[in-house]
Amino acid sequence: MRVYLDNNATTIVDPYVFETMAPYFCEMYGNPNSLHEFGSETHPALRCAMDQLYTGINANDNDDIVVTSCATESINWVIKGIYFDHIFNGDKNHIITTEVEHPAVIQACRFLETLGVKVTYLPVNSDGIIELDTLRESITQETALVSIMWANNETGMIFPIEEIGKICKEKDVLFHTDATQAIGKVPVDVQKTNIDYLSFSAHKFHGPKGVGALYIKEDKIITSLLSGGEQMSGLRSGTLNVPGIVGMGKAMELAVENLDFEKSNVMKLRDRLEDELLKIPDTFVVGTKKQRTPNTILISIKGIEGEAMLWDLNKAGIAASTGSACASEALESNPVMEAIGAEADLAHTALRLSLSRFTTNEEIDYTIDIINKAVKRLRAISSTYSYAPDWHNSKL
Repeated sequence: MRVYLDNNATTIVDPYVFETMAPYFCEMYGNPNSLHEFGSETHPALRCAMDQLYTGINANDNDDIVVTSCATESINWVIKGIYFDHIFNGDKNHIITTEVEHPAVIQACRFLETLGVKVTYLPVNSDGIIELDTLRESITQETALVSIMWANNETGMIFPIEEIGKICKEKDVLFHTDATQAIGKVPVDVQKTNIDYLSFSAHKFHGPKGVGALYIKEDKIITSLLSGGEQMSGLRSGTLNVPGIVGMGKAMELAVENLDFEKSNVMKLRDRLEDELLKIPDTFVVGTKKQRTPNTILISIKGIEGEAMLWDLNKAGIAASTGSACASEALESNPVMEAIGAEADLAHTALRLSLSRFTTNEEIDYTIDIINKAVKRLRAISSTYSYAPDWHNSKL
């Protein structure tokens, strides 16, 4: 059996999404900016896709949703665009983010630090989220931007976005959220939150790879990073990826339609998997169930290296992760585990299991069986593990 439990890294393209995209590869393949029929015949599908994106996050007609290549591009656009618009000219010189952001945010901020920008990386508590008072106290007159994710890609922990937005509005500071792991898992409504910029990638919610978007609130336009043609109203130059945009729009529509399914069926499977794994002595899961996206478990099994567990799972046909796919080649301790204050011997033990609406009961049964067998095998050959009852069935 092959089981895919790495849906926070990427997801299968929904068959309906694939079907919607198909005609725009070999039939209606014209450049939308061309004046002839080959180009113009793509326009209705593009308009439909953009409407689906606006509806999916409840954006206003006066807001902008600009198609990009991925969330990483969108994130870099916001952070570096803010530098050009608000920091380079000397108005401000401070950005706030968190210690557990996606590498796209962290590395973009690190780059700005080399240019003299001050960056505050907010710590998180043992559940992996920030304390609102710490955020409030960190904002100064120099703060140009607060960039805090909606949901963490490793723990699934959902940040208090509405409250964060209120603080930013009170302090008159621009607010960006990376909603890559939120769309399709929890409701995302830009009208209920004081969000100025919101980034996401289609492939995280059963859309195609290589396409994403940036939501820009009305009157919050930032300097473009790409110079060239007048595509996307001149905000993002480059020939439009028609199949990708069409697929992303359809994927957004289906993601919103399936939110109740995520909250019920997917969460039920996640909870059953989690409850069974917590029966293994000396295991814990980061964060409470209700505070997490309905599909995600970040579990540590004491005495077992995450990479060793992945090896056993992969041999059995099960795909999982030790954390962010963007950092999977670096066999270092999990930075999120370090951020939440996990002990040194646990920082290497994280295993991320992320489900989707295509995950089945049979796959969960199989995964439970294989993990239990892997734990017995790996602990039998480990000289460092010793049973400690106080860790049993525990949560950090």
